[in-house]
Amino acid sequence: MYCSKCGSAIAETVTVCPVCGQPQGGGIPLPPPPLTRPAGPGVVTAHWQPAPVVAYAGFWLRFVATLLDGFIIGVPVGIVFVIFLLSTSLGTVLHNLPNPPNPPDPDEIGTALGGAIFVVIGLIVLFALVGKWLYYAAFESSSWQATPGKKVLNLFVTDLNGFPVSFGRATGRYFARIVTGLIPLGIGYILAGVTERKQALHDMIASTLVLRR
Repeated sequence: MYCSKCGSAIAETVTVCPVCGQPQGGGIPLPPPPLTRPAGPGVVTAHWQPAPVVAYAGFWLRFVATLLDGFIIGVPVGIVFVIFLLSTSLGTVLHNLPNPPNPPDPDEIGTALGGAIFVVIGLIVLFALVGKWLYYAAFESSSWQATPGKKVLNLFVTDLNGFPVSFGRATGRYFARIVTGLIPLGIGYILAGVTERKQALHDMIASTLVLRR
């Protein structure tokens, strides 16, 4: 306890302050000790989760994924090319050229051959463009968030906040690749190796990221 006059610390049984001589009818109780934070790590609740570590996919991982996807797309395109070649007039013309029953006019052969080639090439180009677009947009907006080539390498596509992309955004990202391809020396793709978040030009245009698990 403390003296009521001078504030000196005195025992509870003392009736007169030994410092100032003030009679003590009842002392002032000592204040409680200050609260201190316990040492050691803080308490971790059951719902606490560590902050996720973002791992961006660099240029070479994405390059290998593109090669894998190119192979996967190229096989069906090649099969379709052979089917069209055999089922169109081009295949018939080529089959009858060695031993035709009635030799056709050379101009007719050239016209038929040129028309067949034009049709086949046009159909293949159309099939490749539409098929490649649906391949990338559908897979990257699916629960995989990645094409099969990216899936093999544990890569996936997200928006800038880390959420899955919609089919529309995945479509925009695919067609933005055309702009990336127009940049000389592949600089639009090389940006994926030098930018802070490893974004190629089409990622910047579509506001997307390619991450790795």
